[in-house]
Amino acid sequence: MRSRYAAFVVRDVAYLLRTWHPDHRPAVLDLDPGQRWQGLEILETTEGSAFHTTGTVTFQAHFTAGGHRDSLHEKSRFVRYEGAWVYETAVFAD
Repeated sequence: MRSRYAAFVVRDVAYLLRTWHPDHRPAVLDLDPGQRWQGLEILETTEGSAFHTTGTVTFQAHFTAGGHRDSLHEKSRFVRYEGAWVYETAVFAD
């Protein structure tokens, strides 16, 4: 989760797509050049250890866009795919 947040900060689209499950990954990812990520808070995690094949991360990511402050609150589901943890989908997002 933290590495994907960092990839959003530096706009590393290749990394984001590579760490997205292929069944859910978009064909193209266009990031808003005016959006600036300001911080990440991990609120809760479930499973996700070396002994698990799935896990969730609930987080709040703060950003500015168009001069306005906002945040994304999401519970993300991650799965092991070909031995690596990848983002599968949002369980919920506010």
